[in-house]
Amino acid sequence: MPNAKLKNYLHLHLLVFIAGFTAILGELISINAISLVWFRMSMAGILMFIYIKIKKIKLKVNPKSIIKFSIAGIFIALHWITFFESINQSTVSIALAMFSTGAFFASLIEPLFYKRRVIWYEILFGIIVVIGVWIITSTEFKYLSGIILGILSALFISMFAVINGKLVEQNSATVISFYEFISGVIFISIFIALFRGGFDITFFSLSTNDWFYLFILASVCTAYAFIAAVHVMKHISPFTVVLTFNLEPIYGIVLAIILFPKAEKMSVEFYIGASLIISTVILNGILKNSRKQKAKVL
Repeated sequence: MPNAKLKNYLHLHLLVFIAGFTAILGELISINAISLVWFRMSMAGILMFIYIKIKKIKLKVNPKSIIKFSIAGIFIALHWITFFESINQSTVSIALAMFSTGAFFASLIEPLFYKRRVIWYEILFGIIVVIGVWIITSTEFKYLSGIILGILSALFISMFAVINGKLVEQNSATVISFYEFISGVIFISIFIALFRGGFDITFFSLSTNDWFYLFILASVCTAYAFIAAVHVMKHISPFTVVLTFNLEPIYGIVLAIILFPKAEKMSVEFYIGASLIISTVILNGILKNSRKQKAKVL
């Protein structure tokens, strides 16, 4: 039994590493962010469909649920587009540091969705996160557009997480993910058709490296990661999963520094600001778990 638990913990950290590696792939893939996300969601949707058919999972859901899945799918598409564009306009480290502000947005959005009061320390942590962002912005002003896109990315993932949290209570996570991927592809396709002149042969004319990195992104970092995360959550507490995934920016930033040492060389103030943000996110998770444990005892 202990070995099984250790195996699941190691699997969880592998998933966090994979999540951090997603940003590295965003740096390596040469196409623009909108095209990148279209390919990612299309390929992941196909792979997820194959998995669903092999496992004989029922895809039938009511129209009302499909609408909800579609809204969540649009938010995850917007998150990925702004995240990868943030990398394009700044650095992997900037994008990941701004991604960490998602916990601050979640603390504001969750009370609206779940009709609860804002917790006092969430406001305090929100102020600390803002200070962290200000420190980064003041010293890395040349990356302002990337910083703004990174913050938007964090807002979109927070919206997605809150909506998805409600959906998973009543539906299969695999089925939800499949419909989210498909709706994301449809949403981006409409955008490309209306504002980018539609699809042509050049859209699909990618380099061998891009096809390879996209396949890794869609298969390992998306389809596999989504399915595996659901499996891990059956054996490890949600708190441990959420808290461990908060290490994603750390993994990603360390990987970026190793792989792109020149491009990812940041100021000392950046690391102070990033440390403030990430530490706050982790501490927020610890305090929330403590409150839940006390509530169970009472």
